[in-house]
Formats: sequence, C-alpha cells, structure tokens
Amino acid sequence: MTRFRKVMRRLALGLSLIVLLLALSAGLGTIVPQPLFAANAEEGGEMRRILVLSNPIHTDIAIPVDAESLARFPFLAANGVPVDDPAARWIIFGRGGRAFYLETPTWADLKPLPLLRGLTVDRAVLHVDVVGALAEPSLSVQGFEIGPAGYARLLDMIEASFAKREGQVVPVPDVRYGQNDRFFEATGWFTALAGCNTWTARGLRAAGLRTGLWNPLPVLLAFSLTHFN
Repeated sequence: MTRFRKVMRRLALGLSLIVLLLALSAGLGTIVPQPLFAANAEEGGEMRRILVLSNPIHTDIAIPVDAESLARFPFLAANGVPVDDPAARWIIFGRGGRAFYLETPTWADLKPLPLLRGLTVDRAVLHVDVVGALAEPSLSVQGFEIGPAGYARLLDMIEASFAKREGQVVPVPDVRYGQNDRFFEATGWFTALAGCNTWTARGLRAAGLRTGLWNPLPVLLAFSLTHFN
C-alpha cells in the first residue's frame, strides 16, 4: 500500500508539473509576439476585411464572399456549400480533430471518446460554412483590415490546408451540421497543443497580423490580436 501511495504521489507531482509548464508556456506565448517585430505596411490596393470568430474553445476565420474567394475555392459550391446564395456574405473556415469535430455539433452531443481523441492525436478535418451578415464588433467577433498581398497569402494558407486526392479536395461524406456547411479532409494531424486556434493564428500571421507565439485558447489569441495589431 505504501508503494502504491508513492507511485500515486509521483504521478500527481508529474501531472502538476506538466500543467504548470503548459500554463507558463501559454502565458509566455501570449505576451511574446510572432513575428517579433511589426512588418512594414503594405502599399496600395484595396483593403479586405476578415473576421475571427470565437467561442470558449474554438476559433474560425471568416473571409468575404467576393470574386477572389469564389475563384479560389470553386469546389465549395460544387460540394453543396451555398456560396452563390445572394444572401451569402462570409465564408467561415475552421480546422479541428476529426472525431470531436464530426461527432460534437453541440455540447449536448459531447462523448468521452471524441473528447479523448481531441485531447491527444487525431486526423484533421476542415469545416466550411457560409453565413449572411455578422454583427461586429462583439465578444465573439473581431474584425481586421488587411491588404491585398496579405489576403492572397491567407487564401494560400487556407487552400493548402485542404487534403487532396488526385488533385481534388476530399469531402467527408454524409456529415454536416446544417444546409450551409460541409466538412473536408485536411492535411496533417490534430493535437490539443497544435489545434484549431494555432491554425487560426497561423492564417492570421500569413495575412500580415501579429499573434502570440503560442495561443492554444481563443481568449489568449484574442488578447494577443488586440494588443499586437
């Protein structure tokens, strides 16, 4: 029994150290900007407005429905995402773990196994949705103006996140939250340490914005975006 208690104490100590290290890393990752120095402002060209949408655990990037986005993602309409609807104003992109994303459309659908996969390692998928007007600013919506070069880099990053088979994107069959969205296979793997919010931050940096060095939670990403841009 004494040996068992010693083992349990060591496990508890190890877990406490891991939690402490993660908390310190997240704190430093929020106050240290990436890139470290602000880039020179882009010259000329039409500015584009993009949005960062957030809930307590997840962030998405919303880009305008315009000629450039429609030309860059022609496969969306072909796969049932109604980007050509006259009321469509924003295309929303988010990346997540396959099991958690596909099997948890609402918190009421939360199950232990998808949650475990989301906290460890899973295949990644992209979720694409289209919506009309969004109220901003709000607690869940941040808006930013970016130049044409940054907008093109953001679209490059999003496009490169779609997995392709024989040159074509791969929709996830028979899974969607509603009539306006669709899931697609994504490149790479998903982990809690490099998850949906770090993907969002990577896209924003491609667009020319500054984020924290490591922002695993929406509140940390929102804080860094507010203070560095």
